[in-house]
Amino acid sequence: MLIIGLTGSIGMGKSATAQMFARKGVPVCDSDALVHGLYEKGGAAVVPVTAAFPDANVDGRIDREILSRLVLGQPEQLRHLERIVHPLVGMAQAKFLQDCAARGEPMVVLDIPLLLEAGGPRRVDVIVVVSAPAAVQRARVLARPGMTSEKFEAILAKQVPDAIKREKADFVIDTSQGFEYAEAQVDAVIQALAGRKGEIWVS
Repeated sequence: MLIIGLTGSIGMGKSATAQMFARKGVPVCDSDALVHGLYEKGGAAVVPVTAAFPDANVDGRIDREILSRLVLGQPEQLRHLERIVHPLVGMAQAKFLQDCAARGEPMVVLDIPLLLEAGGPRRVDVIVVVSAPAAVQRARVLARPGMTSEKFEAILAKQVPDAIKREKADFVIDTSQGFEYAEAQVDAVIQALAGRKGEIWVS
């Protein structure tokens, strides 16, 4: 089973691209969705995260917005949070891979925002980076509710620069020219990885 690592910086269109893979029949494990589930009532992260960041617990669940404010610009606090959450996410990803292998899936996608920042390449066979020009990225992110230039810059500072991600990629998907163009690239990646002929978008 081929494991595709899908990644991309904030605002690049990674989530939309993951949905394209899913629509093509490729199982996708969404790391953000896993974390969301871990933070909901009864989630495995609620008790340990509450112990470390009690103010983040709202009505028995972890409020991600509050938690983000508590760790933003606090490297030690962020590392402490990662030591709690990353192993739980890893366990959920391992279960996903085990289930897909048992079903005989030929390829799967691990959607991991910080794939290149957290040593993830060791766990995947192929790296697909979702990218767009910096101006497009900035406009998309600043259009989000509650986002500020300062917060955007702080998030970017934690991420491997897009240019370096593109260099490390096996495939680069450009989302700046519309969904049809991006989806055609997803088709080409799947075809190439399945051993069929197809144009490959690589930068």
